[in-house]
Amino acid sequence: MESATSWSNPLPLSSLPSPSHSRHPSAFKFMAFSTLHTFSLPSLSSPSSFHPFPLSSLSPKPTSFNPRPLFPRTMHASRIQDAVGGALALVQSSPATWQSALLSNALIFFLGSPILVSGLSLSGIGAAFLLGTLTWRAFGPSGFFLVATYFVIGTAATKVKMAQKVAQGVAEKKRGRRGPGSVIGSSAAGCICAFLTIFGVGGEAFSRLWRLGFVASFCTKLSDTVSSEIGKAYGKTTYLVTTFKVVPRGTEGAVSVEGTLAGILASIVLAFVSFLIGEVGSHEAIICVLAAQIANLGESIIGAALQEKEGFKWVGS
Repeated sequence: MESATSWSNPLPLSSLPSPSHSRHPSAFKFMAFSTLHTFSLPSLSSPSSFHPFPLSSLSPKPTSFNPRPLFPRTMHASRIQDAVGGALALVQSSPATWQSALLSNALIFFLGSPILVSGLSLSGIGAAFLLGTLTWRAFGPSGFFLVATYFVIGTAATKVKMAQKVAQGVAEKKRGRRGPGSVIGSSAAGCICAFLTIFGVGGEAFSRLWRLGFVASFCTKLSDTVSSEIGKAYGKTTYLVTTFKVVPRGTEGAVSVEGTLAGILASIVLAFVSFLIGEVGSHEAIICVLAAQIANLGESIIGAALQEKEGFKWVGS
């Protein structure tokens, strides 16, 4: 009972000692001052004092960045594309113009120079360039393709068994590399037809005739070249066309079975190519083949009759 009474009546607050009645009031002041001095508050005037690391270490460092000049390169590529597009549009212009003919020939002659130098001399290439330009202007790409086909087949036939021809003394001069005289002589009739077409001589009524003459002239020349070159290479027996006398290979006016058949086949091939590319119709292609054989026979007769006479040695050259 006594203990219960003691718990129910605790000591009054007035009996507890207060700091003001402490014997050593200066001790409390010393402890408070020491605590404030040890844990100093950060200064509000310095924001960096709130961070454990300086702000300079967190900010990104400037790096050197030099972007490539894309715009000049893009503009340069655009100009090249525009130039190529303009050139292609000029080449494909229809009807053909002198500008398109010159540009097309320059491009084709540049790309085909390895083939050209094998069959033509330097001056011959110049003459062929003029012929190609004239042909493109008159008959467009199809006419140019026809002349190119003639050149490739004729050059290939000339190169057949070249060593044998050289040894026998019947090879073309400069091992078959033809000069401007040969180019102009081979294309003279075709050039006349081209000029007549360009200037519109005879109007629409004659334009088809000039085109037919153009194709027939190259069929004739190709047949003549192939028959002569194959006859020199493979002809077993050659006959003089006027007397059928057996003569050596390479004699002017002489023909052989092998050479004649090869010449006919060459004219058929070129006439067929002309038909495929739309230069002539089927009946006109047949006319070209027949005209080529008649012309070659006439040239052989003239060559056999006049070649050895004084003043006529140029015939057949």
